[in-house]
Amino acid sequence: MHRRDLLKSMLAMSVLPATGYCSHALAAPATQSRFLLVFLRGGYDACNLLVPTSSSFYYESRPNIAIARPGDNPQSALALNADWGLHPALKDSIYPLYQSGEVAFIPFAGTEDLTRSHFETQDSIELGQPLTGSRNYHSGFMNRLASVINDGKGIPTMAFTDQLPISMQGSATVGNTSLRSLSKSSVDQRQSDIIQKMYGKTGLSQQVNEGFAVRQDIAMEMQDEMNAANRDAITTKGFALEARRVAKMMREKYSLGFIDVGGWDTHVDQGGAKGTLANKFEELGRGLATYKNEMGDAWQQTTVVVISEFGRTFRENGKRGTDHGHGSVYWVLGGGIKGGQIAGEQTKVAAGQLFQNRDFPVLNEYRAVLGGLFSRIYGLNHQQINTVFSGVKPRDLGLI
Repeated sequence: MHRRDLLKSMLAMSVLPATGYCSHALAAPATQSRFLLVFLRGGYDACNLLVPTSSSFYYESRPNIAIARPGDNPQSALALNADWGLHPALKDSIYPLYQSGEVAFIPFAGTEDLTRSHFETQDSIELGQPLTGSRNYHSGFMNRLASVINDGKGIPTMAFTDQLPISMQGSATVGNTSLRSLSKSSVDQRQSDIIQKMYGKTGLSQQVNEGFAVRQDIAMEMQDEMNAANRDAITTKGFALEARRVAKMMREKYSLGFIDVGGWDTHVDQGGAKGTLANKFEELGRGLATYKNEMGDAWQQTTVVVISEFGRTFRENGKRGTDHGHGSVYWVLGGGIKGGQIAGEQTKVAAGQLFQNRDFPVLNEYRAVLGGLFSRIYGLNHQQINTVFSGVKPRDLGLI
């Protein structure tokens, strides 16, 4: 298939209703647990989020983008314990939640997928299936989770995305709703129709039609480039603005939710305490804090998990950015969790401990970690967990 034909096919699919859309889901009972997965597409730099402040190797590896050790400077890391600090951009949003025991972080987390490809690793995580053997691309782990909860009857589930993500595809009925419109043209469809009618029966008809076709192809090509790693995920600024609406829907109607947030592929000039990445952290933190506040009393039965397809290289590159890595840091938030801690298996942050001499190793495999959380949140038995994550032994990190 030629690139232009592919783009046209993609455009045609984008205007169709998402598979499995359900507008009549029942309201969730007030006491029912709620779970929201936030997927950071692009592979965020976890080492500047959860800063290994006790590691001299960290500061040697990042001469331009490291976050300073905790101190009086407002650009210093926020102390969490003797070994770890938090990015200062989260001082007013996530840091207070950590202090109140409503946030925990899991370093050295991720998948055993080693491709370092945005697309392959995102797909691998969302499928939640073994890396070996055949895969069913119409069976995502969030959909399987929805299918086993409530004695197999399922629960009201929503993806806050333009298209139904892989993680939500499967046999259970799942809705999706867009939070914003991408690539809105300066000439909307109504104006396009007027222009085409004006020139439809003149000698300029062919030129006008060709002009609209070219404009459409160019817009699609530009969007394709910009959203390569993001897969049309909402921006951090968009998430900060829409978090209130997402929370309202989760509080009143849905029990299981998914949202993806793009823009985390920071190869060039990602910055340190200030800059591109810091701005994204500030917006993401503000959105999560807004979500917490809007959930009200339901926050006590809410769990939010923030993940990404992989972390980034431990050492900064020659462009003052970071490249595709391996191990990451997961966030767990909620009113009923045992937060205020750095959870999971850990190792010393030193040169000899890096995976392939470049990345955080993965010591807390994501399926085992999520399986442990789901066991606690929903009381799932071994058979149910095996349906969600085949062949995985759940790992209880004591967060719930």
